Amino acid sequence: MILSRRRGAALGALCALALMVGACSNETSGSGGASSGPRTEPSLSFVGPGGETPTAADQLSLTPEERQKVKDGEYSAAFVWHEGSALTKAVESGVRKEFDQLGIKVLASTSAEFDAARQANNVQTVLALKPDLIVTIAVDPTAAAAAFKPAVDAGVKLVVMTTPPKGYKSGEQIVGIVTADLTAFGKANAEMLGKALGGKGKVGYVYHDADFWFTNQRDKAFKDWLGYLYPDIEIVEEAGFSDPARTEDIATAMLTRHADLKGVYVAWATAAEGVLAATRQQGRTDVKIVTNDLEANLAADMVKGGNVAGVVANGSTRLGENLGIVAAYGLLGKKAPELVVGSPMAATKVNIADAWRDDYGQEPPAEVLGN
Repeated sequence: MILSRRRGAALGALCALALMVGACSNETSGSGGASSGPRTEPSLSFVGPGGETPTAADQLSLTPEERQKVKDGEYSAAFVWHEGSALTKAVESGVRKEFDQLGIKVLASTSAEFDAARQANNVQTVLALKPDLIVTIAVDPTAAAAAFKPAVDAGVKLVVMTTPPKGYKSGEQIVGIVTADLTAFGKANAEMLGKALGGKGKVGYVYHDADFWFTNQRDKAFKDWLGYLYPDIEIVEEAGFSDPARTEDIATAMLTRHADLKGVYVAWATAAEGVLAATRQQGRTDVKIVTNDLEANLAADMVKGGNVAGVVANGSTRLGENLGIVAAYGLLGKKAPELVVGSPMAATKVNIADAWRDDYGQEPPAEVLGN
């Protein structure tokens, strides 16, 4: 999600979202020289799911005295995740690192596997352990509003990654939201694709066709910045998807219709896997792909000079550390920013090792580096 590894089954649960939120629509496509975006400089601002104003993560701080007060409190926490992906594990490792420094004991970590009912059960399971705080991301914001109400009623502090329960407000039902800088994702993708294409050519735009605040704003930012930075790059076809499993078919049709296509933007890595498969199936080594969320298969293709030109990484471990600090704000009764955003990192063949360490807090695996 963040931010963004979604499976087909998961997106069924997301159909009521208003993201990381609303009614999912079917895959759609359009062609015929669509504009890439504005010719005036786009804004780098954006808002959260409830209109929250972002605050840069470097504005978070805890004094030594505040840290000691948290330690003295002997607090406990639990994770109620939406899924158990590599991204989630990396975020959790960052949270745990901060919790270790603050003396916060982790009682449990659960995964809903994108099942709203299962997440509701997980809430009840961890509440039985009587944690002082819960770190979570809602599978389905509407269902989560009811699922997490017992936690709110019990006075448990809720810290949210990206997607809160519907109607929950920072400083009220939740301490705050932590995510990544969405417009920075879009700009970085535009810059990587523009550079890969030498500033000109025809491209496809494969976006998340659901009412999901996180991906919607990130996708739009790419389109806006591509149009502004590279007026000689033309989006010749736009195709929306709700199920990442459908992107191979979408990309195959797009490549068939546009023999001169030179690049494709895809909303996130899981969906980009299908686009990569389509380019390989058609032998289109000339088509460059950019996307979000650093994953091993796409990174390996990028390192060996394949179709993937770049991937914007989430800085997952840093995101986790920020969640840990916001949690401390809640335990201290200190007002937290309503939406904390960290900076993503544009990963290319040149800096893949640094990007991997920044995202996952460890060295990249041998298969990524081509060893």
